[in-house]
Amino acid sequence: MTATLAQPLQAITARPTPQGPRLRPSPPMEKFVIDGGVALSGTVVPAGNKNGALPILAASLLSAEEVVVRNVPRIRDVEAMLELLELLGVTVDRRSEHSVALCAAGVTADAVIEKHVADRIRASFLLAGPLLARFGRVNMPPPGGDVIGRRRLDPHLDAFRALGGEERFEDSVIIIEAAGGRLRAGEVFMDEPSVMATENALMASALTPGTTVIGNAACEPHVQDLARMLVSMGAGIEGIGSNRLIVHGQSELGGCDHRIAPDHIEIGSFVAMAGMTGGEMRIKDTEPADLRMIRLVFEKLGLHTTFDGNDLLVPGDQTLLVARDLGGHVYKVQDGPWPQFPADLTSIAVALATQSEGQVLVHEWMFESRLFFCDKLVSMGAKIHISDPHRALVMGPAPLRGARVESPDIRAGMAVLLAALSAQGRTEIYNIRQIDRGYERIDERLRSLGARIERVVVE
Repeated sequence: MTATLAQPLQAITARPTPQGPRLRPSPPMEKFVIDGGVALSGTVVPAGNKNGALPILAASLLSAEEVVVRNVPRIRDVEAMLELLELLGVTVDRRSEHSVALCAAGVTADAVIEKHVADRIRASFLLAGPLLARFGRVNMPPPGGDVIGRRRLDPHLDAFRALGGEERFEDSVIIIEAAGGRLRAGEVFMDEPSVMATENALMASALTPGTTVIGNAACEPHVQDLARMLVSMGAGIEGIGSNRLIVHGQSELGGCDHRIAPDHIEIGSFVAMAGMTGGEMRIKDTEPADLRMIRLVFEKLGLHTTFDGNDLLVPGDQTLLVARDLGGHVYKVQDGPWPQFPADLTSIAVALATQSEGQVLVHEWMFESRLFFCDKLVSMGAKIHISDPHRALVMGPAPLRGARVESPDIRAGMAVLLAALSAQGRTEIYNIRQIDRGYERIDERLRSLGARIERVVVE
């Protein structure tokens, strides 16, 4: 028995009622059943960037005018963000499968962020910056999201304090208010280059008249994409792509029509998939500048790619051989803030290294729990030694075999899925809603590349 990912978004978003918000019925539990060992080949059109879509949708709160967002990925995290926005009073109009028009003219200062929806995604906290800038106060329930280690809210609160915000805690809710009823421009310096905190600071300062300087800012591709959108809404932003952003905020922002950039994390996942299964793949319309470090690290793991215009090509039947550093030292994959290797691809790099000849030390610098999924790969035959919560030594190539495993988070789930596609035999992956949170219709798209994968309802 198969099932599709989800019914259309407009059919599942909740609306306020006199008795309170209507809760969505829980979707059925599903699993993937994969018969691996097939080379996956063909053409892939990457979805819009998940980590870009969430702040860009949240930024619609900054204006009373219509904001049209295109290339929106149809994933569970986006569903949750749209549901949160609609519950706040934003008019959400699906124009097509991947475009949505939003109008926040009806949002008021007493709008409530529903905790039962905020619990589902980490990105719910991205609503704080726009609401605080527009109304001078916001009540934020704690966010949900992946459990991959400690994920601090302090950089967000530090940024709001620098702009004149003050916070207090009541009944597990963070109440943030602007002194005098409105934020003021100032100087923000991050104690770490937090992506979401930078995005919150950007959105808040874009609707705060005057010049705000954000230092030690994150500069990932999705942060750059948000900044470009804010410019199209009327803000002035200098330094896009650097770690020092100068924001010339306005008292009002207008609407815009913005297209989300392609997801470099999804592209990296498909590249690794082709390499692990021996397939030949063309990935359409990428942003080459966003892929420099990803391609460099994958080349060190023996997986080579080329460009045809903006299309990324993965040749088939590559022999994956890990490069050694000078003196024969073990090559190290280490993630870090952009432009270093993305933390969201660390799990994918581990999976790829299991099929590359040689030893690789993977250093997960940012999150202390991300590597705990490696036991799933070990149960499939991978040779991985966990040195400590941040480091794993991967020895390959190791023949993988099918197993029954579970997806602990979005990226680990994709890494396990890649292993299943390259393994001999049948794999069952449970808790696949985690994968659905970040990858659009992944089973359908994989079948178009030749994968033997089915989505099955768990009885």
